[in-house]
Amino acid sequence: MKEVVEAQAVVDKGFADCVHGRPGSKRQLLLMDEETLRELGLQPGIVRENVTTRGLSLGSLGTGQLLSVGEALLEMTVPCEPCERMDEIRMGLQEEIRGRRGVLCRVVRSGLVKRGDSVSLLSRPQ
Repeated sequence: MKEVVEAQAVVDKGFADCVHGRPGSKRQLLLMDEETLRELGLQPGIVRENVTTRGLSLGSLGTGQLLSVGEALLEMTVPCEPCERMDEIRMGLQEEIRGRRGVLCRVVRSGLVKRGDSVSLLSRPQ
């Protein structure tokens, strides 16, 4: 992962220059909270999140939750399940981070996302 000052979110893809973005995928962007990273002694970006949030309880979000991030609008699709790559960072991290790896989203409105932009909850699923 490469830290950037800003990135363009593209509808139904993810970030414009990200090779992992796929149309129709539930895994277009990964959001991870700084508080969990800090608690686990990890640096932002190391678990390959696209956006690191602060002050937002990602674990409380449900499928369909809408989030405004900068100019972009994201829809939470599923919690992110940790893969074996977590153990490449630190042995045992895959289990340690289970249930706290962040949330996967799809982009429903394109827009510029800049470091320091606010992340706002817009709706809750029914």
